[in-house]
Amino acid sequence: MIEEVTVHCPYCGEPFTTLVDWSGGAQHYVEDCQICCQPIEFRLQPDPEGDGDTVSVARGDD
Repeated sequence: MIEEVTVHCPYCGEPFTTLVDWSGGAQHYVEDCQICCQPIEFRLQPDPEGDGDTVSVARGDD
């Protein structure tokens, strides 16, 4: 399942919309900010009970 989510860049603080694919289960990957081009670590944590999936972002240089 592909979902559109809005996240805030941990570098510039600007919000941007991106697509996440929940069909792969829990994931960790790097995507560049669409505003400032810095690397952002995305962590996708699906909730198996359906109470709410979690998308978290962090600076990719830490």
